[in-house]
Amino acid sequence: MQKQINKNLALFVLCLASFLVPFMGSAINLSLPQISKSFSMGAVSQSWIATIYLITTAIFQVPFSRLADLLGRKKMFVSGLMLFGISTFLCGLSSSGAMLIVLRALSGLGCAMMFGTSMAILVSVFPSKNRGKAIGINTAVVYFALASGPFFGGMLTHHFGWQSLFFLIGFLGFAVAIFAVATLKNEWTEAKGEHFDYLGSAIYAFGLFSIIFGFSELPDMFGFVFIVTGIICFTAFVFYELKYKQPVFNVRIFSRNKVFGLSCLSALLNYACTAAVAFMMSLYLQYVRGFTSQSAGLILIVQACVQCLVALYAGRLSDRLNPSTLATSGMTVIVAGLAGLIFISPDTSMEIIILLLFLLGFGFGLFSSPNSNIIMSSVDKKYYGQASATMGTMRLTGQAFSMGIATMAISMSIGDKVIVPELHADFMKSFHITFIICTALCILGTYTSSFRIKKSVKHESSNI
Repeated sequence: MQKQINKNLALFVLCLASFLVPFMGSAINLSLPQISKSFSMGAVSQSWIATIYLITTAIFQVPFSRLADLLGRKKMFVSGLMLFGISTFLCGLSSSGAMLIVLRALSGLGCAMMFGTSMAILVSVFPSKNRGKAIGINTAVVYFALASGPFFGGMLTHHFGWQSLFFLIGFLGFAVAIFAVATLKNEWTEAKGEHFDYLGSAIYAFGLFSIIFGFSELPDMFGFVFIVTGIICFTAFVFYELKYKQPVFNVRIFSRNKVFGLSCLSALLNYACTAAVAFMMSLYLQYVRGFTSQSAGLILIVQACVQCLVALYAGRLSDRLNPSTLATSGMTVIVAGLAGLIFISPDTSMEIIILLLFLLGFGFGLFSSPNSNIIMSSVDKKYYGQASATMGTMRLTGQAFSMGIATMAISMSIGDKVIVPELHADFMKSFHITFIICTALCILGTYTSSFRIKKSVKHESSNI
């Protein structure tokens, strides 16, 4: 029997967990130049500190969400928090760039366990009439983390070194895990007694890894080979899952639920065109413009602060207005911000840069909460786990693709070299290439998102 759970406490612990990962993600961008100096890492190697984490999280979210349905979402959530906390703390003890990248992969594994279940727990606790508000608060916390990450990350790096960032977040992650054990009294096992699809999980993981890794290796032929391999694996995965009685992921949810499919595709494209902004802007501000990590963090905080405020209001608004209209409007604003970044130069005024960051923050905040509400409200209760994991996978896969775009552009323009003043012009080429591609992807995302405006989420709810 399910115990009466304190919804506010549950939301609080879920928000704490949701704070840690984006905080680390935004803060580490400010630490990359110092990490590069410590381990003599080139520009491409730097990108892998962020990319490997995203890849690991993306490929394991869906399998872990299925395991959570079988074994318990609370167990998986807490275990993920503990793994994330311990591995992140150990990152601060790394003695080489390779060791740091391996430990970042383990952190991504813990995040996959945590984020594959957190949204499912949230929507299980809150009824549909209050779900948009809860999702909006949770999303606002994510953006508050993004907002505070550049400032505190830059400050910690500047005054105490990059290791202090990993030590702090690692300790907090473990502390939140203990708090979650004491706070989340219930356990959610929607598929207890069913079988786990080991073969389907393996095909899915290898296919997604091949596509993301291959994309980051473009334009080398090696990258094309991995992408083709990944596509073949995904094709095989779809046919296999259609025949398997208890699949790791019910692929029919895409074909039978158009709103769910379009919303997930929009999320994928949105993150694919926006995640590289913090990475590229951090390198631009510190290498090209000569700002310290702390000063660069103060500039980047503009985008995340705006995202935080807008996401909170947009989540509540999506309970009353058509969330598809809100999400599509957000994508349109993002297009304007990304298009402006294409014309950034070493001499661009800070006022223009801050204005573009403001537009990006406003657009992303307006998109994210309503789009999340659409996804989670368009499926039946028994699919909350899969919907949560799919939403997280779209986000992290999109982020990994975005980093892949940046890595590809840097590799084409600079190669795996340390960014020195003589290479600033080449870096700006990679900067412009990155945001030309991102702008094109965002235009496509706006188009796919607009298909949902005339559809009612209630009428499109999944019946499977």
